[in-house]
This record gives sequence, structure tokens and C-alpha cells, in this order.
Amino acid sequence: MAENPNPTRMELIKSRERIKLARKGHKLLKQKRDVLIMEFFKILSHAQDLRDELNTQMATAYRSMAVAQAYHGVAEVEAIAMSIESDPAVSINVKNVMGLKIPSIKAEVSEKPLMERGYSIIGSSAKIDEATASFSSALVMIVRLAETENAIRKLIREIEKTKRRVNALEYVLIPKLEGQAASISFRLQEMERDSFVMLKTIKRKLDRAAEEKENEGKRGKNGKKSAS
Repeated sequence: MAENPNPTRMELIKSRERIKLARKGHKLLKQKRDVLIMEFFKILSHAQDLRDELNTQMATAYRSMAVAQAYHGVAEVEAIAMSIESDPAVSINVKNVMGLKIPSIKAEVSEKPLMERGYSIIGSSAKIDEATASFSSALVMIVRLAETENAIRKLIREIEKTKRRVNALEYVLIPKLEGQAASISFRLQEMERDSFVMLKTIKRKLDRAAEEKENEGKRGKNGKKSAS
């Protein structure tokens, strides 16, 4: 974009089109910013609830493990924990919020029968089962909280980026374009006034020359009449 555009009507039309486009982009970006902020506060509230639930669940899980360790001993509980080989199935989908892609993560931890949990029921007890179930539930909550925390970070970055673009359009680009359009319009008006004054001056000169020529013609006729 030229700093000193040519003062032509075509350049004025182009400047006004740029202003219209910038205002349209500014409106869309403000809408995007508002939607992102609403989504941010909704997820933030959900994340706070998940943190509270996770803290409660982790306290329950650690109490269950403490009871299991007191009953079976730390070494035996660790041996049972090492024998569990199956990992939870994790699925990742993408959620689109105003062009921002946010991963949606889900951990699938199914309640398996005792014989399929990866450790032998011989030498274990209901206390081991209770601790296993508690930590499985905590794992699901951890994955859900990780999803929300990741979404919050992405939303914060996108909101800040969108706000910078909105401010750049509102306080820099649009005023600059409007200033250029006003400058071109003012210079065109000056040129029109100069052209008008110049045309008036030329017309006066032509009228004066025609008047002088007419007067000379009249004087010439009067001289001929006197000589005769």
C-alpha cells in the first residue's frame, strides 16, 4: 500500500474498497473473538469442576491404595501393579471452534472381570480391586482434565492473536486507509478548484480578446466612414 497514493478518482475508489473490506474483516474478527471468549469461559468452568472431582477421586484412590498396602504390604501391591499390562484405549478427535482446532481426547477404561484385569486373584483381595477401580476412574478424569487444559491454552493463544488483529485493524489500518481516502479526496477537490479557476481565467481572457477584436473592427469601420 503506497504511503502517498496518486490523487486520482480510481485510487480513491480503490481506497474506499479497501476501507469497506477492512471494516468487514474487523467485524468478522470481533465476532470470532467474542465466540472464542464465550467458549473459553465455558471450558474454564468445566475445568474447575473437573479439578475438584479429580482431587476428590485421587484422595479416594490413595486411601484405597493405603488400605491395600497395609493389608498386603507395599512390595506385594507393587508386584500386582507391575503385572497389569493393558493400557487404556485413547481416542483423539478434533473439534473446530471458529477455525481453531481443539483436540478432543477420550480414555476408554472398561470395567473388566476379575480374571481379565491382568493380575491373579490368588493372593489379592477386594482391597486391591477397590484400589484398581479407583485409580482407573482417576485416569479417566486426568485425561478429561488434560483435554480441557489443552483447550484452554489454545483458546488463550487464539484470543490474544485475534485481539491483536482486531486492534490493528481498528486503530492502525482503518484510520490509515480513511486518512489516505480523505487526503486523495481533498487533493482532488483542490485540483478541481484549480481547474475551475484556470478555466474561468482562460474564459475571461478569451472574452477580453474577443471584445478587443470586436472593438477594433468597429473602430476600423468608423475610420472608413470618416475618410469617405
